[in-house]
Amino acid sequence: MNPPNVSRPNVTPAQSGARMPVLFVGHGSPMNALVDNPYSATFAELGRSLPRPRAILAVSAHWFVGGTYLTGNPQPRTIHDFSGFPPALSEIEYRAPGSVDLAERVRRALGPERASLNTEWGLDHGTWTVLRFMFPEADIPVVQLSLDRRLDVRGHLTLARSLADLRHEGVLVLASGNITHNLRDAFTRMQTGSTETPPWATRFDSAVVRAVTQRDTEGLLRLWPDSDDGRLAHPSPDHFLPLLYAYGASDAQDSASFTSDTFDLGSLSMRNVLFAG
Repeated sequence: MNPPNVSRPNVTPAQSGARMPVLFVGHGSPMNALVDNPYSATFAELGRSLPRPRAILAVSAHWFVGGTYLTGNPQPRTIHDFSGFPPALSEIEYRAPGSVDLAERVRRALGPERASLNTEWGLDHGTWTVLRFMFPEADIPVVQLSLDRRLDVRGHLTLARSLADLRHEGVLVLASGNITHNLRDAFTRMQTGSTETPPWATRFDSAVVRAVTQRDTEGLLRLWPDSDDGRLAHPSPDHFLPLLYAYGASDAQDSASFTSDTFDLGSLSMRNVLFAG
């Protein structure tokens, strides 16, 4: 299946030595991969506006495991890590090549004693549901990095800072999660027909905007699990942690800009954050 209503103009390749931007996306429901909506349209527009990367390092909320791994597959499989959706969603294949060389490069940057290659995983829906709109030709190598559930937020940020030099090598660091992600609340609102955004979601989303705009690292790290709003926004940290990887791969030379700053299902923030400078 091809992405609906997505055209692909010529995109300028990343110039040698120029820093690639860093991107955090709110990927939301897997159903966004099937429909032409404001979220998929924004992913397509981001793909058109970015320099064309040499390769992509994806950090997805949906590879949240007990270790730090990198996909070492020459041809990573498309993982349909969901259930209860239309069969057409499970028929989508995003056949981007992998890159063992990039996986090894990132493993060395993270520390060989802390990271290893994995050939059993592939590209989960936190990655491919976004990339099929950003780069629909699936001709850019993609490596996915796991989230180690054993690390605290500061540990994840330390790893993220090891990725910064990739930007000079034409690699797009693409982090995929959601700034607020309380599915129990979102599904309850869906069942009751309520689209009202709860105050805790608005406050947490705004606090993230302030922290990344002001480069307030300590303020960002305090948001989860040390705040009441943070624990409501993220009963589990898997969708928050990718933001730390985007933030950590950026620096004070970058400014943060935002797209899709709306909420889906009432409390699910679909905000995207682009770091560029």
